[in-house]
Amino acid sequence: MKLSILDQSPVSEGNTPAEALAQTAALAREADRLGYHRFWVSEHHAAPGLAGTSPEVLIAHLAAVTSNIRVGAGAVLLPHYSAYKVAENFRVLEALYPGRIDLGLGRAAGGGALAVHALQENRIQGNCLYEEQIADLLAYLRGGPVKPHRYAGLQAAPEVETSPEVWVLGAGKGSAALAAQSGTGYAFARFINGNGIAEALGAYRAGFSGSGAAAAPRSLVAVFVSCAETAGEADRLASSIDLSLVQLEREHRSFPTPPVESALNYSYSPYDRFRVGENRQQMVVGSPGEVRQQFETMAAEYGCDEIMFAAPLHRFEDRLHCLRLVAKACGLQERKPKR
Repeated sequence: MKLSILDQSPVSEGNTPAEALAQTAALAREADRLGYHRFWVSEHHAAPGLAGTSPEVLIAHLAAVTSNIRVGAGAVLLPHYSAYKVAENFRVLEALYPGRIDLGLGRAAGGGALAVHALQENRIQGNCLYEEQIADLLAYLRGGPVKPHRYAGLQAAPEVETSPEVWVLGAGKGSAALAAQSGTGYAFARFINGNGIAEALGAYRAGFSGSGAAAAPRSLVAVFVSCAETAGEADRLASSIDLSLVQLEREHRSFPTPPVESALNYSYSPYDRFRVGENRQQMVVGSPGEVRQQFETMAAEYGCDEIMFAAPLHRFEDRLHCLRLVAKACGLQERKPKR
């Protein structure tokens, strides 16, 4: 079972967005050293609690400060952009760091209505659907679309021998079917939706079309994790995530991650407490041995090749410690830098 990291560059109360991005880089270096398989960053806009707005820029920096781990986007929100430009961005990254770049694609807004309008202000509105954008992007990564495509003969530069791994991200059967149809990898966000995962991944594998983007189905499940030496301490640290999710659901925008003390002393309504319980079903919380056992259960139940996790705990030291505990419990092999 492969283990990987998702980091959304969370901003903790008392820290700045610049510090959050620096922490993402530090986590990537540590994940590289510990032997994790890949490290993904996300795209969010007008979100005070999340600093990552431009995954392609951040990927370039993370790949430069690591040497073994795959680095990628989880995800580029393709409807905001030109498929051609996204293909060129990731061809540049692949040229700089061959064999280490992942391109995850998503269709979420990634921000409120005002941010979405600003992102798409100068785009020509037409009937170009997300599915068509993915098909176009894959064509650009393979040498360019052919007739009767409207841009037949157009090639994405620079020309490189290798290509980034392409993944479709989602949390339901629709995204699973799209990934299968497109022949890409499929990443299921369990931290968004804890239901129907086995069915979605089963449908993805059954309907997979070897289009050239991937020779065979590849799948991962992403989840929030809080791991500490004891289950009790892991539960205490996870209270920061609990409150963050309640605030996100109530206000429809992210806030800086609160400290544990604030979360434990927060006056939850009965409905808030119900939501905390529901959200905990989409998380893995426990001691190192318990986390490993839950990962193994997930892999067996879902039939996935890989588990990816985010640990948006308030203290950066706790996030680092979580990565180290999970790596040791799951038997990852530490690596030395190649250079």
